[in-house]
Amino acid sequence: MTPAPLATRLSIPSGPLFFPVTAYGPDGGLDLDVYRAHVRRGVDAGAAAVFACCGTGEFHALTPEEYERCVRAAVEATGGRVPVVAGAGYGTALAVRYAGLAEAAGADGLLAMPPYLVVAGQEGLVRHYREVAAATALPVIVYQRDNAVFTPPAVVELARTEGIIGLKDGLGDLDLMQRTVSAVRTEVPEEFLYFNGLPTAEQTQLAYRGIGITLYSSAVFCFVPEIALAFHTALRTGDDPTAHRLLDGFYRPFVELRAQGRGYAVALVKAGVRLGGLDVGEVRPPLHEPTEDHVKQLAQLIERGHALLEEDR
Repeated sequence: MTPAPLATRLSIPSGPLFFPVTAYGPDGGLDLDVYRAHVRRGVDAGAAAVFACCGTGEFHALTPEEYERCVRAAVEATGGRVPVVAGAGYGTALAVRYAGLAEAAGADGLLAMPPYLVVAGQEGLVRHYREVAAATALPVIVYQRDNAVFTPPAVVELARTEGIIGLKDGLGDLDLMQRTVSAVRTEVPEEFLYFNGLPTAEQTQLAYRGIGITLYSSAVFCFVPEIALAFHTALRTGDDPTAHRLLDGFYRPFVELRAQGRGYAVALVKAGVRLGGLDVGEVRPPLHEPTEDHVKQLAQLIERGHALLEEDR
């Protein structure tokens, strides 16, 4: 797939962007049958794209061999119905290697995550992502967060780079994002995509929508796709009352519960998938499982979310 078709397919999604968890069996190894079932359920539920082996998918915990098998399984499970974007990260050499594995596995694009550990300057960061983009035929989305935060001029340079099609923001600085969008719009004639990539992005998406960023990741879609889809539809159609009802009754309490434990942006989501009847296993270290009480609260919150959907009918 060339960069333009993927950018076109992602620019106006018909549903949420789906970031599946990675399934492990009782022995801790990959369970690709369960993983395929998880991906198929998401696509059947209305996902517009599958982002495999990214943050929610525990990219950090996968060996290169496991990574390639998971990406290939995601491609098989989608059957070409929606694009598959695979995570890639660490230092430049390893990020290039992961890009090659994703390409070999049939992925349609890459989500390039921050380099491992180092805090680099703008020149080094731009060079890193340019080298990743130059090493693969896959379109690249750059993930801004933690130690990879860009000035507007740096994003302009990324947007001018062949193969880089977008920026996913996991920082949450709306002033910076507004200046970035303005700078790229002024300096780069080609379309450049922006994504709200904050944990539980629905919580902040009304604000992002205000500066013209309509794309966002949805980890909630992993375990309650019907709620995530209802929220996505409400945003797309301008149904703010429904969006506010879901924010007040489900998303805000979920974010508050997520804040009760480190790593819960992944571990709590995975617990939610298990509550839905699909045994995707536990998270791998250094993440840890939610407490029994927190899982109970999550189950109650899911029930409340479903009740909110019934109110709308």
